[in-house]
Amino acid sequence: MPGGDTSPGDEQRAQQTSLRASTAVSSAARRRLGQTGEQLAAEHMVRRGFEILERNYQTRWGELDIIAFDGRTIAFCEVKTRRLAAGAGHPFDALRTIKRNRVRRMASSWLAQRTEHPYARLLRFDAIGVTFDLDGSLVSIEHVESAF
Repeated sequence: MPGGDTSPGDEQRAQQTSLRASTAVSSAARRRLGQTGEQLAAEHMVRRGFEILERNYQTRWGELDIIAFDGRTIAFCEVKTRRLAAGAGHPFDALRTIKRNRVRRMASSWLAQRTEHPYARLLRFDAIGVTFDLDGSLVSIEHVESAF
């Protein structure tokens, strides 16, 4: 508009654009945090004697984070990553009944589709919680075997 005036519609569009940009940044940061947590969880499993069979296996129900094998057991690992912040909660807070059931369905799908998987005497569902402080430094890795 002449003289630098803006209409309410222009201001609203600018606010929406700014909101989309900040949401995209926080979404990208959240994705990076999750990827870092999954990488650390995979390294943790290798240190414990597991071979990583597959990561980020996609199904129609979601994604299996880590499938690992130690010569005897196939572990289907759900990784939850959090930053220590007010209201962030514990990483395992997100492992509710619906999520556990989805992980079981995804594991069944993986076993059916990956027919060349190694023979395992045991199957288990592990939860790995990775916590960072606000500066991005690792605080803890918690591993619960047979979590569900």
